[in-house]
Amino acid sequence: QVQLVESGGGLAQAGGSLTLSCAASGRTFSSCAMGWFRQAPGKERELVAAFTWSARSTYYPDSVKGRFTISRDNAKNTMYLQMNSLKPEDSAVYYCAARSVACISDALHVDYWGQGTQVTVSS
Repeated sequence: QVQLVESGGGLAQAGGSLTLSCAASGRTFSSCAMGWFRQAPGKERELVAAFTWSARSTYYPDSVKGRFTISRDNAKNTMYLQMNSLKPEDSAVYYCAARSVACISDALHVDYWGQGTQVTVSS
């Protein structure tokens, strides 16, 4: 049984940092098959970090580029999201996601979701 378990969410002040972790169990995923999404109340779930198919580069939307960093520890089958210079608009539930075969691209094409972890950034 595949499980994705996130940890590391919580409350941070604007300008602060948080690091999220996602531990995968039940199978291993290719480098680009895992990514991070977030969903704020009343908004669609959006992709905030992913590896490209070659895993030699990464994707970030403009809203988080330069502030968020995705990384993986393949030995631990764990993915991370380092979030710096946090803003109140970063407040959302953050989800770890994975696909069985292809690379992460959008919320419609995800085979596995974590339970989500709340990130709240106060101003």
